[in-house]
Amino acid sequence: MNLDFSPETETFRQTVRRFFETEFPKDIIEKNRAGLALTTAEVRRSEMALGAKGWLASAWPEEYGGPGWSVEEQYVFDEELERAGVPTVTPMGVVYVGPVIYTFGSDAQKEKWLPGIRDGSVGWAQGYSEPGSGSDLASLQFSAVLENGTYTLNGHKIWTSAAQHADWIFLLTR
Repeated sequence: MNLDFSPETETFRQTVRRFFETEFPKDIIEKNRAGLALTTAEVRRSEMALGAKGWLASAWPEEYGGPGWSVEEQYVFDEELERAGVPTVTPMGVVYVGPVIYTFGSDAQKEKWLPGIRDGSVGWAQGYSEPGSGSDLASLQFSAVLENGTYTLNGHKIWTSAAQHADWIFLLTR
């Protein structure tokens, strides 16, 4: 088995490395390397720096604004992101919400939601866990009832991942 990367992939690696060394916000890297929590403004600035390069939604298809990278390039990007001390991308929008919308959403939903997810200007949180249920999704009690074109939500969520940085939340309901 040959685990060497192609010359093209190594050139890509150097492009990514150069960006992280010369263009990515140094204060965010320093704070992340020190193990300090980032503020919402810093998370947004970090993700928008990647979004401006077209690199935030690294696994998205090109037709929805992804870079169209190979699996090798995605691996190298993640490796260089870690090597540089760049904060890991918050997955709620780019990994969970975005792919559901571009796969199953209407054109209007794609137009409304994908740009802000892709460029890092909009943060998302995940609302799964509930008091007394933890992560047992089969026992969820939070309800969403549709009445006259509007959903009425009733219940509680806890351990809401990325809530402190979110503009929106996707959640599971009954």
